[in-house]
Amino acid sequence: MENNHKASSSSPHIVMIPSPGMGHLIPLIELAKLLIHHHHNFTITFIIPTIGPPPKPQENLLQSLPTSINHFFLPPIDFHDLPPETKTETKITLAVTRSLPKIRNVFESLVANSSVVGLVVDLFGTDAFDVAKEFNVPSYLFWSSMAMGLILLLHLPKLDKMVSCEYKDMDEPVKLPGCIPISGAEFPEPLQDRKSEAYKWFLRYGKRVDLAEGVILNSFKELEPEAIKTLQDEIGLCGPPVYPVRPIIQTGPSDGPGGHECLKCPDNKASNAAFFSVQSQTDPLGFLPKGFRERTRSLGRGLLVPSWAPQSEVLSHGSIGGFLSHCGWNSILESIANGVPLIAWPLYAEQKMNANVLCQGLKVALRPKADENGMVRCEEIFRVVKELMEGEEGFRVRERMNGWKKAANKALSEEGSSIEALSELVMKLKKQAWN
Repeated sequence: MENNHKASSSSPHIVMIPSPGMGHLIPLIELAKLLIHHHHNFTITFIIPTIGPPPKPQENLLQSLPTSINHFFLPPIDFHDLPPETKTETKITLAVTRSLPKIRNVFESLVANSSVVGLVVDLFGTDAFDVAKEFNVPSYLFWSSMAMGLILLLHLPKLDKMVSCEYKDMDEPVKLPGCIPISGAEFPEPLQDRKSEAYKWFLRYGKRVDLAEGVILNSFKELEPEAIKTLQDEIGLCGPPVYPVRPIIQTGPSDGPGGHECLKCPDNKASNAAFFSVQSQTDPLGFLPKGFRERTRSLGRGLLVPSWAPQSEVLSHGSIGGFLSHCGWNSILESIANGVPLIAWPLYAEQKMNANVLCQGLKVALRPKADENGMVRCEEIFRVVKELMEGEEGFRVRERMNGWKKAANKALSEEGSSIEALSELVMKLKKQAWN
């Protein structure tokens, strides 16, 4: 069990458990940095379940953190007993649940040697609430997606009883309180097969939210006013309070003094360049047309990065005028914080729901249309990129996104709503240390 533990026994100590994957780790790391930046006397330890050797970018990121943020890598979990068709969400959850004995051992040691005031987990780690309860430590759920997704999760047990068919086959959109209407076909991917293990896990997650001492939202009141008010009214009055503390995005240089190679490309471009983010678990360049890489290099009109890139830093560059994204919530918040309009091309997880809110609710994104076979063709991508960069609707989308950038800055100002929520959360954590 690899660790770099160096916690102070006197400072209030927070334990965080991210589920496997950089997309789950980065928002919690940014939350940890936020707590330490505003309230210097916290110590934070990450207990990290794994499903394989930690990727190099993850190790580099953890090693670059302040000395008051420590981490333990738990041994990888063996999934050989699972059938090949097991969903990713199930594997992520099992990575945490099968690590619980190791989590308990580390947690017990931390409690014995420091003043542990809270456990923070993401959605897939709520079974670790039971470990914290054993040691009388309050647990907090970090909700890393939009507030609408949490409202859907809380209403899922009720929907499960009311609806007999698959959600994608419902005739009418679902109107959740505080949210725009959403069709069942745009529900998160794990909810599309109600017989699957992943669906059963999500039903369980929804029922465990009330076990938290508080819910930390990666959003801000101005962005989702009705949805956040609904959460505060529905679960804040009779259950855990809700803290919309930020748009929590990755900050600071992530690749050393020289910066990542991809940051040098837009330096040589005029303003309003487009940024495309596409992910692949196998061959990252395999989806490209034959000769595309060579043509791009020879014409000097772009740069291909086949591995991880510092996306937030790219989006903050003055030359970036648009972002084609699969609509993960981290990417959306990074776009909002930097005022970059989006082209929404959702693929999986909760991305279709996010895209619906971006296009129909916030109106800060354009969405390419699929053909009769469900494919988005290159001609359609060309059309929508051209519209975003040069068209009237693109201009309107850009203006709205600039408005949301200003709203985010206001929320993060000294007397803003996010700073107020963060201060309330910190006071609650510190009171635990005084008890």
